[in-house]
Amino acid sequence: EAVSGAQLVAESLKAQNIEYMFGVVGIPVTEIAIAAQAVGIKYVGMRNEQAACYAASAVGYLTGRPGVCLVVSGPGFLHALGGMANATMNCWPLIVIGGSSDRNQETMGAFQEFPQVEAGRLYNKLSVRPSSLEVIPAVIEKAVRTSIYGRPGSCYIDIPGDFVNLQVNKSSVKYVECCLPPPISTAEHSAVCEAASIIAHSKQPLLIIGKGAAYSHAENNIRKLVDLCGLPFLPTPMAKGVVPDNHPNCVAAARSTALQHADVIILLGARLNWILHFGLPPRFRQDVKVIQIDICAEELGNNVRPAAILLGDINAVTKQLLEEFGRRPLKYPSNSEWWEKLRQKITHNEERSKGLALQKSLPMNYYTVFHHIRELIPKDCILVSEGANTMDIGRTMLPNYYPRQRLDAGTFGTMGVGLGFAIAAAMVAKDRTPEKQVICIEGDSAFGFSGMEVETICRYNLPILIIVVNNNGIYTGLDADAWKEMLKFGDPATCAPPVSLLPNSHYEKIMSAFGGKGYFVKTPEELQNALKASTTDKQTPSLINVMIDPQSERKKQEFPWLTRSNL
Repeated sequence: EAVSGAQLVAESLKAQNIEYMFGVVGIPVTEIAIAAQAVGIKYVGMRNEQAACYAASAVGYLTGRPGVCLVVSGPGFLHALGGMANATMNCWPLIVIGGSSDRNQETMGAFQEFPQVEAGRLYNKLSVRPSSLEVIPAVIEKAVRTSIYGRPGSCYIDIPGDFVNLQVNKSSVKYVECCLPPPISTAEHSAVCEAASIIAHSKQPLLIIGKGAAYSHAENNIRKLVDLCGLPFLPTPMAKGVVPDNHPNCVAAARSTALQHADVIILLGARLNWILHFGLPPRFRQDVKVIQIDICAEELGNNVRPAAILLGDINAVTKQLLEEFGRRPLKYPSNSEWWEKLRQKITHNEERSKGLALQKSLPMNYYTVFHHIRELIPKDCILVSEGANTMDIGRTMLPNYYPRQRLDAGTFGTMGVGLGFAIAAAMVAKDRTPEKQVICIEGDSAFGFSGMEVETICRYNLPILIIVVNNNGIYTGLDADAWKEMLKFGDPATCAPPVSLLPNSHYEKIMSAFGGKGYFVKTPEELQNALKASTTDKQTPSLINVMIDPQSERKKQEFPWLTRSNL
């Protein structure tokens, strides 16, 4: 009995428990997508490889099993590089399968010929091409295993065009079983004791929870640790919800103070990179003691020499710490000076944003918009967020109560991920938690990167709510009058501020163009009505285009020339 290359790829993915494939088909990979559907893998056809790759990577984070991104040769492969890099930077498992030119035309200038395996090495943990049809199952098993073992990341498999329809006898194929689940390693006992002792002697401890903790499903053990020891904690953006944001020990609203004054910091699957200011002064104490818990040995000791290193799975190591504190109980006093200082700062910062949220002036500011969104969206919704101000202010104002339910621009700060992430989250939710709504909050500039994926959302009837927070630009924009005024001075290419976009763009019409519901909103009342309507209707995709003050949240020093008098 004969089997084709396309069938082998599909069957091998299915054997490794792969459930979702995203891509843009064409020569030579169309048959692979058809074969994948035939074996029961869900295929979502996207409008751009970049968004397809972002979607596949989000599946890996949400489920712990990589999603697959399927792309054509040359330009198709190149457009997926953004997603590969983003997955590897975020430590998310991903499989990318790229078609490539026929082997007998190599070096001849074949259609879309490109050195894909070599190019893939920079972005992936593994970049390979099977040498024959017979080894396809083994190569796919290795790629899936590599993507989830150790620190997760992206893996690339190159399939020459002539392999796709080539046939081989089943009896000669080297079939392999599904790889074992990733082994779970624990830290050395002595390191655990050392860490417990450092924590016990700290005056101003701080627990920092990273998305590695969310990925390892450590939420129950971390919650126990926080409650048992009474420690203040700070989540990194995508770790929001590992312990609920409304937990009394959450100090996110006093982030700067907490980082600056902590004498002992416990890193749970978080890296001392730019998001945490590298762990260095002036944002941290010179003499801060860092207890680093990470799955990747190479990460230990980056930027700051740690006081204790615990190499292992976050969930397993947290359990070790819990056992240690079970033997020698530690309850950090909630009436300490440290807690007083943190609580004071939290109150002060919350009052400030409450003041901004209750401003009645129109057009609305970010805080007012997020205040109403927070009041009306479901507590258990999956939040996707991207943009500059939209993402930063949204992070502080929109709480997460459950783990792995916030997706954003991440470690790599990637713009354009929003719609791909939302599509992935909606596909996974449909199968696993159909009651959970996916809400995607985008800056107007961020939305532009993959706005055409609204058609994909409508084609697969995914009831996603997209909210575009529209300030007519990147960071800041011009209102319609200022734009008109500016045009009197000449061509927009020479006069328009590089950060500006067309004022009052009707993004909601993109949604209605494909059969979803669009809302154009200028006042708090209109926003409330649109939110109520779109969260009640759980069947239809919708987009709320919220017009805000183009100058909302502008930092004064950013564009000194962008003032009325200069226009």
